[in-house]
Amino acid sequence: MDAGHDSSQVELMAEQVILVDEKDQQIGTASKSASHHQQGSLHRAFSVIVFDSSGRMLLQKRSKDKITFPGVWANACCSHPLNVEGERDGFAGSINAAIRKMGQELGVPSDTLNVEDFQPLTKMLYMSRMDEEWVEHELDHLMILQKDVSPNPNPNEIDETRWFTQEEWLQFSASCPDNGETIAPWFQLIADNLLMDWWNNLDSLNEDELTHRFGRLDLTQNNGSNESLSEAINRCRPIVEEKVRSALSKAKVERLRLAMLHLIEGGGKRLRATLPRIVGEALGNAHEGHDDVGAALEVIHNFTLVHDDIMDDDDVRRGRPAVHKEFDVPSAINAGDAMLAVGFEILANSSGIGMKDIAHVVLTVGKMVRRVSEGQQLDIAFENEENVGISDYLEMIDGKTAVMFQTAAELGALLAGADEYTIEACSIWGREVGMCFQLMDDLLDILSEDDTIGKPRGSDIAQGKKTLIALHALEQSGEGLQTFLEVFGKGDKVSKHDIERAIEALEDLGSIENARVVAEHHHAAANNALANLPISTDLNILKQLTNYQLSRIS
Repeated sequence: MDAGHDSSQVELMAEQVILVDEKDQQIGTASKSASHHQQGSLHRAFSVIVFDSSGRMLLQKRSKDKITFPGVWANACCSHPLNVEGERDGFAGSINAAIRKMGQELGVPSDTLNVEDFQPLTKMLYMSRMDEEWVEHELDHLMILQKDVSPNPNPNEIDETRWFTQEEWLQFSASCPDNGETIAPWFQLIADNLLMDWWNNLDSLNEDELTHRFGRLDLTQNNGSNESLSEAINRCRPIVEEKVRSALSKAKVERLRLAMLHLIEGGGKRLRATLPRIVGEALGNAHEGHDDVGAALEVIHNFTLVHDDIMDDDDVRRGRPAVHKEFDVPSAINAGDAMLAVGFEILANSSGIGMKDIAHVVLTVGKMVRRVSEGQQLDIAFENEENVGISDYLEMIDGKTAVMFQTAAELGALLAGADEYTIEACSIWGREVGMCFQLMDDLLDILSEDDTIGKPRGSDIAQGKKTLIALHALEQSGEGLQTFLEVFGKGDKVSKHDIERAIEALEDLGSIENARVVAEHHHAAANNALANLPISTDLNILKQLTNYQLSRIS
C-alpha cells in the first residue's frame, strides 16, 4: 500500500487510529493505512475550523506528498486522534490531538494553545473515496478555534495556507474546480451544511450533540457509484441466468425441462434475481452466495407466474404464450411444482452460503413462499367477494408481490454480513419497493400500450381484477362509475373501444390519480428506509431502483 510514497508520510500512515461504531464508541484500533485502504473502516477524526479576530477563515492546501487526498483545499487542521493516552476520550481527546497536529502541520506551537481555546460543535458521519485504493470513512469531531495564529506550515504536510473573508471564500468555492483547485470532500460537506451558520454566529456558538449523517461524497467521479441501474442489472444478470438455466436443465424429462425453461427463455427484468447481489455490493461484501439466492428467487418467482397464469386464465406472459398454453395445464402445474423444488436445491447446494446462514436463508425463503401463497389465495377470494376494501388489497399485494423484494433485499444484507439494524432497514426498503412495484404494474396495465407490457392494455379491467384502481372506482358514484361497470369483468365481450371508455372513466373518478398517490407514499417510505442504512453504503443503485418504480409511468 505504501510503495512509491514519501517516506515521512508512510511513517505517519503507521499510526494507530481509533475504530468506532456509528455511536462513536471505540471498537478497536487500526493503522491509518488499513483504515483508509479499499473499503476502509469507520474511525474517529477531527476537523478544526480556524477563524482570526477579524472573522477570516484559515484554509490549508494539503501537500502533494500526502498519500490520501493530496493537493486539495481543506480546513486549517484535520486529522485523527490516536490510540494513545489523552486522545481516546471523545471530544477532549480530539482537542488534545488537534493541539498536537496544529504544531506538527501548521507550525503553531502547542504551548500557545489551550484546551479552552477550542469550541466543540458537533459530529459528522461521512464517507469519501479518493480513488479505487483510498477512502475516508470517518466520524468527524468538528470544532472551532477563534484565535490569531501565525501559521508556519510543514511543507511535507501543507503546500499553502490562505486566509479568507466570507466574500473571498464564496467566490473561491464557486470557481472550483474550474480554477484548477479542488475542495476536500469532507470540508465541502461542512461548507454546504454548517459553515455559513457558524461563520455568521461566531460569538454565540453552542455544542450540538447531534451526529450529522452527511452520506457519501467521492472526490473522483470515475467509480462504481456512477453505474446506472440498467448497467448494474445487465452486469449481474448473466451470472444468475446461467445458474438458473443450469439448475432447471437438470430435469431428465424433456417436456418438463422445456416447460420450466419457457418463461426464463422469455426474458424479464431480473430485478428480484439481481437484487441480492446489488444490495451486497452496496454494503461492500457481495459474493457467490448472493447469486445463488438471486437464482433461487428467480426460479421461485417464475414458478408463481406459471401457476398464476393458470389461475387467472391469462394467455400471454412476457409477450409469448403462457406455459399452460404453450404446453398444457397439467404440464404447467407439474413444471411449477418442480421449479419450487429446484429453488431450494440451489440454496442447499450453494457453496457461497455458510452454515451459520443457511438455516436463516431457507427459513426466510420458505416463509416468503407461504406468504406469496397467502396473497394469491386472497387474490382468488377477491373474485367472489363483494366487500373487498382497499386495505384488503394492500394486504394481498404485500404478501403476493412485496415479500419477494423484501426477501431479496433482506438476504442480500444478511449474506453481506450486515448487522441486525442494517438487515432490518434493507428488509423494510425491499418491502416498500415491492409495494410500489405492484402498484406500478396496476397502473401500467391501464397507461401503457400492449407491446410495452406484453399483454392487452386494460386486461385487468376486462377480467374484473380488484386492483387498487378498481376498488377506488367502486367506492365512487355517478356516470363515471356506471361507464366503468359496463366494462369491468366482462372479459372477451368488451372491445378495445370499451376499454378506452373505462379508462377515461377511471381518470374522471380520480382512481388513477389515487393509485399514483399511494404508490408515491410507498416510494417515500422506501427512500426513508435507505436513509437508515450505514453511511458506508453506496446508495446510488438502490436509490435508482427505488426511483425507477415511479419512472415506469412518467
